[in-house]
Amino acid sequence: MRTQHSQEYFHQAEDVLVGGVNSPVRSFQGVGGQPLVMKYGRGAKLYDYDNNAYTDYCLSWGALILGHAPPNVILGAKKTLEKGTSFGTTTREEIELAQYIIQHIPSIELIRFVNSGTEATMSALRLARGFTGRAMVVKFDGCYHGHCDDLLTTSGSGVAQLKESSSLARGIPENHIHNTLSLPYNDIAVLEETLKKHKDHIACVIIEPVAGNMGVIPGQLEFLQRLRQLTEQYGILLIFDEIMTGFRTRAGGVQTNYGIAPDITCLGKIIGAGFPIGAYGGRKDIMRCLAPLGNVYQAGTFSGNPVVMRAGLATLKLLDTKFYERLNAKCAAFIQDINGFLNTNAIPVHITHYHAMMSIRFQQQPVTNYANAQAAAGGERYSRLFWHLLSAGIYWPPANLEAFFISSAHTIKDLEYLCTQLKKFLKP
Repeated sequence: MRTQHSQEYFHQAEDVLVGGVNSPVRSFQGVGGQPLVMKYGRGAKLYDYDNNAYTDYCLSWGALILGHAPPNVILGAKKTLEKGTSFGTTTREEIELAQYIIQHIPSIELIRFVNSGTEATMSALRLARGFTGRAMVVKFDGCYHGHCDDLLTTSGSGVAQLKESSSLARGIPENHIHNTLSLPYNDIAVLEETLKKHKDHIACVIIEPVAGNMGVIPGQLEFLQRLRQLTEQYGILLIFDEIMTGFRTRAGGVQTNYGIAPDITCLGKIIGAGFPIGAYGGRKDIMRCLAPLGNVYQAGTFSGNPVVMRAGLATLKLLDTKFYERLNAKCAAFIQDINGFLNTNAIPVHITHYHAMMSIRFQQQPVTNYANAQAAAGGERYSRLFWHLLSAGIYWPPANLEAFFISSAHTIKDLEYLCTQLKKFLKP
């Protein structure tokens, strides 16, 4: 493919943006080569400045469940934009989006909108500490909850590409992570031992109930049920980070699929339709600790922006039961095809998935934690696969521990072509 104009623009980016990017995983550090500069998106396609088309399975890192520029969402944003960009007051748009989310996620009784997933998890931690009067936080290896200091330990995806160094060299003083414990994912024994030992000091446990930042790893039901039992027993708040999974496979999120109600839920991505957004919500007695009702302070000039709220609501209203049935069935057919081929030909690779969230593993054995994920990441082989797919007009995440996604805009023909290209690369 000819990418002359895209390369020229990226060289300009390197002169003014750190590394030419505004987020490390966009840098192609994990796959080598030079990033593309995209011009626009329509449906399932991305187009660069040389007018090359790519079927997009990155989808703005999972935010675009309807694909690029869905008409109803764009129309809603345009109509709201014509009234103004931001008011610094409560608006009807944020009330209506909050009402919709609370109606569909039973564990959320009150909600606070913010502007990113990082802001949501950071604020949820502060709230949990204020509510419990405790300082310690428990997270899990490979779960990435944004770049706030307290949570940036043993994280997946882009963080795994960094060279090993001290916390201070990464800009994180030791005192910020002194009260953070990171445990192996899906390990009940270590979970029980840790929570019992530190029960009087732990404010909260935060977890992706289906991990997406070390590739896709569903939390085992027994593990999550035990986690809920122990946190309730010890008076520890349970925070579900559903920034990636919220509204992806059903309206109620993973927690509804699993029948487990957390104390606080963090949301993002899909609820903003591709605009900057984050949210955290939970029980009324917890959420009322936030200012102006309580003493836990958190604020944001652009939180609840009406354009973002309207676009998000326009998206969520399209995600009914039939929508998810069609999307999940399409994904299941793709998984059956590609994994059937891999199994039949004894190729030590498989696609792991949670409905419309997927990732490739360069081994046949199940992947249940971060150590497994790193061992199955593929390294240089993933890089070659990425460039093979790109040359075939397919855009995959340029990092081997990221998930890829399928939207309603992807056709069966798109998925058949992806399957063909995967088979072509992986065939024995």
